Amino acid sequence: MSNTYDYIVAGSGLAGLSFLYRLLKEERLQHKNILVIDAAQKTQNDRTWCFWEKEAGPFESLVCHQWETLQFFSPQVSKEFKMKAYRYKMIQSGDFYNHVLEFIQGFSNVSFVQEQILEIVEAGGKGLVKTEKGNYSAEYVFNSTSLFYPKMTEENTLLQHFLGWYIQTEAPIFDPKVGTLMDFTLPQTHGTTFMYVLPTAENVALVEYTLFTERILKEEEYEVALKGYIKDKLGIENYQITHTEFGVIPMSLARFPSYLGKNKRIVNIGTAGGYTKPSTGYTFQFVQKHIGLILAQLKENQSPIVTLSFREKMFEWYDRTLLDVLLTKSLSGEQIFSSLFKRVDPERILAFLANESGFWEEFNIRNSVPQFPFVFSGMKQLMGLGKQ
Repeated sequence: MSNTYDYIVAGSGLAGLSFLYRLLKEERLQHKNILVIDAAQKTQNDRTWCFWEKEAGPFESLVCHQWETLQFFSPQVSKEFKMKAYRYKMIQSGDFYNHVLEFIQGFSNVSFVQEQILEIVEAGGKGLVKTEKGNYSAEYVFNSTSLFYPKMTEENTLLQHFLGWYIQTEAPIFDPKVGTLMDFTLPQTHGTTFMYVLPTAENVALVEYTLFTERILKEEEYEVALKGYIKDKLGIENYQITHTEFGVIPMSLARFPSYLGKNKRIVNIGTAGGYTKPSTGYTFQFVQKHIGLILAQLKENQSPIVTLSFREKMFEWYDRTLLDVLLTKSLSGEQIFSSLFKRVDPERILAFLANESGFWEEFNIRNSVPQFPFVFSGMKQLMGLGKQ
């Protein structure tokens, strides 16, 4: 095996495999000599990705369920809404891994090594990946590992953490056409706390307990909350847990570098590149948008380093402002989202959270939440952005 490649993909999770799959779909790029390095082999169904979009996406064939109608609940707001432009979609990570890995088998120019990555550096104008077993170099290294994560503390970072149960009931209890996006009718003692309920059949649903807090909870605390919600809110006594998933996603004001090295040969993608949305933790769609921009530049023989547009910088400011409000506890997540869903068309909120809204929509959204905390945090973050 050669130790020199056109591209190295460091990490084979969502970002790494999305990048590889979509690159191999491009005629101008699919001939590139590519190496994928990861200590683990991705085969397990360890994640459920839910997101909304208007059109069919690059992984549309993997969508196992989608909803046109969503619900939002809080002590102040109870709302069910049918979406017009968007659809809320679900993809299972096991389906994603299997689909991508099966597709890649048709390309002899793609190699995999299952090795622990120790270091990624720039050397001789190339990217160099050092593992426990050897060194590998490439024109560009596309990194989605946590090697270059910035310092995250309780002062600059909230953790989005969750435990989800897929439950199956004997009786047909759920409406598979209606999903609960957020239910805030829960104790908010830890911080921002809500439930997802996403039915995929009349007797099957994903029920997920989600929090935005500085620290994760003890395992039994998630389980107690889920059991209580299923019994008291959903009215379900008898059910089987068919699958569980736990995750932690950083929502951080820390700066995730988009690239490293004097010659910019190490390109960070996914969460490593800052493409987990700071204010909500949403990742799937933002990773896909970023990869699309990278591939568009590679096809034109340009650097894969993506420069943020003015509008993207605006959304970054919105994100950092909202996260700062949550971090400083000026307002709770329940207060913010209740204000939004009480006063704004829900589909406009989804467009805003997807970075797809217009100026007028953003004006209405800004005016729908308590002004002072957002003005204060907005000015603080604006000054911070000016120093970058």
